[in-house]
Amino acid sequence: MKSTWMKFAALAAIAVALLWALGSIRGLVDERRERRAEAARSVADSLAGAQTLLGPALQRECHETWKKTEGEGKDRKVSVEQRAFRQTLWPHRLDITTTVTLERHARGLFTVNGYVGLSTLVVDWQDTALPIADATLADAAIHCDPATLDIVPSDLRGVRSARIVAGGRELPLRPGRSTKANRVGFEGVLPDDMARGGALHAEITVTTVGTGSIAWVPVGDETKVRIVADWPHPAFAGDFLPVAREVDARGFDARWQVSGLATSARQALDDGAASCPLDDDEGDGQRKSTTKRGCAERFGVRFIDPVDGYVLTDRAIKYGVLFIALTFVGVGLVELMRYRGSRQRRVHPMQYLLVGCALSIFFLLLVAVSEHAGFAVAYLVASAACTTLLTMYGIAMLDGVRPGLAFGTAIALLYAVLYALLQLEQTALLLGSLLLFAVLAAVMLVTRRFDWYALLGRASVV
Repeated sequence: MKSTWMKFAALAAIAVALLWALGSIRGLVDERRERRAEAARSVADSLAGAQTLLGPALQRECHETWKKTEGEGKDRKVSVEQRAFRQTLWPHRLDITTTVTLERHARGLFTVNGYVGLSTLVVDWQDTALPIADATLADAAIHCDPATLDIVPSDLRGVRSARIVAGGRELPLRPGRSTKANRVGFEGVLPDDMARGGALHAEITVTTVGTGSIAWVPVGDETKVRIVADWPHPAFAGDFLPVAREVDARGFDARWQVSGLATSARQALDDGAASCPLDDDEGDGQRKSTTKRGCAERFGVRFIDPVDGYVLTDRAIKYGVLFIALTFVGVGLVELMRYRGSRQRRVHPMQYLLVGCALSIFFLLLVAVSEHAGFAVAYLVASAACTTLLTMYGIAMLDGVRPGLAFGTAIALLYAVLYALLQLEQTALLLGSLLLFAVLAAVMLVTRRFDWYALLGRASVV
């Protein structure tokens, strides 16, 4: 009996060592994922980052100037002081259509999703007359620059071309001026006769490049956005979901419609909020965190890669402990059953260790091969290699071709179940629970008539 408990202790130590090995492999996966993130940042630094486009808005920069007198008599000093402020008129109707073409950019082993977006904006103002600001002091004078039509992308480097046609006339473009929270965009100078009042219709086309995501800020009394792209794996994100979407193998077509009554974006922008890009982990229900970070409400799409080898490998490692435990249970069950038969064959703890090492190496092979091939190919290669190795070793370990082949078949089934768990994310818990129940039921059924006292006592002297 003493040798049996010593074997249990050895198996417990082996389990701890294998847990450490799985943790090390998971750390390697995190490191490789960070390197991929660095590659994405490198592309964004060279091309452009995630884009969130703000505008258009009619704006006018004004300056209030007054004289300030200090002291009396000979000590009297007169200085001129000035304050600048900006008047903004948001559009009544904003209708945007964006066509996105994905471009893949390689950095070493990693590929980053970039894109080229062609956006057409149809904009209407009911009245372009910006109110004349009242002076704060009686003797102050106010001077306002000509009104401009401004558009601000979150990364100006991504603007390849732009054209603004307002009131049937093309406006000359120039770099814009930065606001309190947003970077410099571009603007078209509005002729004086267009800024004096009355309705204004404008059509704007802008071509932008970026990486990761594209989004818009709803600044109109009524904002409609349509995004069409050739990427079949969109992740709709931000503060508003599309009201209609079509997704197939060729790409997607999504439409948003946001009323000015349903968004505080314009008020937030007037108070200094920024037009932030969509975060990598952002999805539905992020409105609270968006406002806390000082960002105006926005919506759009992230171009994600659903077959992410690192994410799937990390999920596979989480099942690694269960995977190794089920294998050890199977080997131990075969060992006990052979004690009861005519051929007695004990499995040494070192053999358990070698089997566990082979199972752990599978995850290392998986992450290494997936960097050069697709995840499905990597999984097939790694599982086939480990199944073949364990089958050959099982024939010798269990002293027979039939038990060795049965052992290899069980390993192959475990790999198949693990792959199903990785693919069926929504039902992974259900499938895993059913698997555990089935294994427990099988063990209990096979061992229901075992005399454990006699069996363990026999094993200790064999």
